[in-house]
Amino acid sequence: MKIATNLLRRLDHVAVALQPLFALAVRFYLFRVFFLSGLTKLRSWDSTLYLFSNEYHVPVLPPAVAAVMGAGGELIFPVMLLLGWQSRFAAAGLFVVNLVAVMSYPGLEPVMIKDHVLWAVLIAFLFFHGVGRWSLQGFFQRTNVAGVQG
Repeated sequence: MKIATNLLRRLDHVAVALQPLFALAVRFYLFRVFFLSGLTKLRSWDSTLYLFSNEYHVPVLPPAVAAVMGAGGELIFPVMLLLGWQSRFAAAGLFVVNLVAVMSYPGLEPVMIKDHVLWAVLIAFLFFHGVGRWSLQGFFQRTNVAGVQG
C-alpha cells in the first residue's frame, strides 16, 4: 500500500511539473493549425472571398465581413494563445472561429469534423485549465506576487 501511495505521489509530482510544457505544446499546436489557415486566407484573398461567397455559409454576416473576421480570428487569437496573453478571451474567440467553421461549411467530411472536435477540446482545456506558468500571464502573475511580497 505504501509503495502504491509513493508511486501515485511521484506520478502526481511529475504531472504537475510537466503541466507547463504540456500547455505550451497545446498552445503551439493550436497556433500552428489556426495561424497557418489564416495565412492561407490572406495569401489567396480572392479565393477566400469566393469561398465565403459560394461555399461557406456563415449565418447573418455578409461574405466579405465573414472572411475578414475569419481570417482575423485565425491570425490574432492563436498568437494571443501562444504568448499566453488574455488567454481565456483568446480561447473563447478561437472556439467561436472553430464552431463557425464547422457550422458554415456543410461539406465537411467526418474525418475533418474529428479534427475540429479535437481542436475544440484542446481550446476548452486552455480556457478552463489555463495556459500554464510558461506564458505572459504566468510571468505577470509571478512578478506581481513577487512585487507584493517584496
